[in-house]
Amino acid sequence: MASDFHLLSRQAIAGDTKWDYLSFEPISHRLFITHGDRVEVFDTLEKKLVGVVANTPGVHGVALAPELDRGYTSNGFSSTVSIFELSSLRVLGTLPTEKKPDAILYDAASQRVFVANGASGTLTVIDARTDSVIGTVLIGGKLEFQAVDGTGRLFVNVEDRNALVVVDTAKLTVTASYDLSTACDSPTGLSIDAQSGRLFVGCRNQKMAVVDGNTGAILASVSVGKGCDATAFDPVLKQAYASSGEGTMTVVNGDSYAVEQVVSTQLTARTLALDPLQHIVYLVAAEAESPASEGLRPKLKPGSFSLLTLGR
Repeated sequence: MASDFHLLSRQAIAGDTKWDYLSFEPISHRLFITHGDRVEVFDTLEKKLVGVVANTPGVHGVALAPELDRGYTSNGFSSTVSIFELSSLRVLGTLPTEKKPDAILYDAASQRVFVANGASGTLTVIDARTDSVIGTVLIGGKLEFQAVDGTGRLFVNVEDRNALVVVDTAKLTVTASYDLSTACDSPTGLSIDAQSGRLFVGCRNQKMAVVDGNTGAILASVSVGKGCDATAFDPVLKQAYASSGEGTMTVVNGDSYAVEQVVSTQLTARTLALDPLQHIVYLVAAEAESPASEGLRPKLKPGSFSLLTLGR
């Protein structure tokens, strides 16, 4: 399938130039943008900010549980999770995690939230029905993105071990660890084709590794942009997307693994979220005042934070 993604709009958002993950909720068509010490909520139909989840210091990610009317933020600076009511955005409380919570994800199969603690090598597990911490899973290493298959398996990247670890979300046990080192250096972004069980791993060596979730076999290694920090998979179009800080998004055929398009985005646009109903991709970025040096991100221009919308 040919791809013709292009930039539909660029919208300025006031505030800091610190951000991390994006999360999209299709039912309410709201995009949750982690933005320094808050989460800003953007209505993608009205094309405007409609709310904020405040007091989330160093927020990295947002997990959404629509059927329970709950949302959860991972607050890296305070080693906490904020719990909020999804419909009203009202904060209901906080829970402790271990050091530097980063990626956070809701597993509908178990109705549990999994918080990847980047400095502790653990997952803090929250029962979303009771909003209580019910356990910790020891993984080891620097944890990055997570994905679930909908049948009780969670996958998490271990960046400093070049590994993809599998966790049983009911038993809270590690069931497998896949070595990605032959194809992937420093795995970060992660998404899944739940139907086939294939995972799309964004790697810092300018590759996307396609991994069989059942066996750990590396099915393909696809060239993507420099500084890839997120991937997404569209189950209808059968396409995988990799956003890269160098200012590109690579579109990959989910079956043949051929690159269908390399879309120009903006320097620093390293994270993304997918609207799987409208087949639109959202990214955020800020203008660079100076070029990035090896291993470091560029200095960013104050007040230049913006939301990019890509579509057809």
